Amino acid sequence: MPIKVGDTAPDFSLPAQNGSTVSLRDFRGQKAVVLYFYPKDDTPGCTAESCAFRDQYEVFKNAGAEVIGVSGDSNESHQRFAAKYNLPFTLLSDKGDQVRKQYGATAAFGLFPGRVTYVIDKQGVVQYVFDSMFNFQGHVEEALKSLQALNK
Repeated sequence: MPIKVGDTAPDFSLPAQNGSTVSLRDFRGQKAVVLYFYPKDDTPGCTAESCAFRDQYEVFKNAGAEVIGVSGDSNESHQRFAAKYNLPFTLLSDKGDQVRKQYGATAAFGLFPGRVTYVIDKQGVVQYVFDSMFNFQGHVEEALKSLQALNK
């Protein structure tokens, strides 16, 4: 079953592009998390989406949220991708797509890993889910709207 609004976001620990391990529980009580699953580093759609998150990163931070991208790519791939596009946020390597499966952000059209964004509040509860393979900018816009509604 996919994770939906009102569910407690499943905890995970994954390696980040900087060599550290990031756990969702590290953010509980501290800040909201915008967790976005994307298919693959350095592809046109994923680059557009990641750069859109980059361009609004300060707005997300000012709204009290951390942005985290997740794909099945290696840490080395994430390092190159982040460096090439100056991505200021964390990219996590989900080899074997275990966390993706846990969240239900699985294959789009049965062919590609899904593109799904979750807005998770400080208490670890999913407040918004946006699932669209082709509306790259929508992931950013909808996540920002959701965070702004939470902060009112």
